[in-house]
Amino acid sequence: MVVHVSVIVLLLVIVGLLMHNKSLKVSHAIVAGLLGFCLASSSVAPTIQSTVASTADLVSTIRP
Repeated sequence: MVVHVSVIVLLLVIVGLLMHNKSLKVSHAIVAGLLGFCLASSSVAPTIQSTVASTADLVSTIRP
């Protein structure tokens, strides 16, 4: 659950910065959000979830 919240916050920050720099229009952000909801309810969702969790575990083991 914590990983999902972190990813959501990170994506919101990125989308916010892109919208602020006029690189991303509001309509594009809405379409990207709808795509996320569609992916979450599809049969691909467990694969995406395990990939994100594996990537988060990998990143957490890296020491600066």
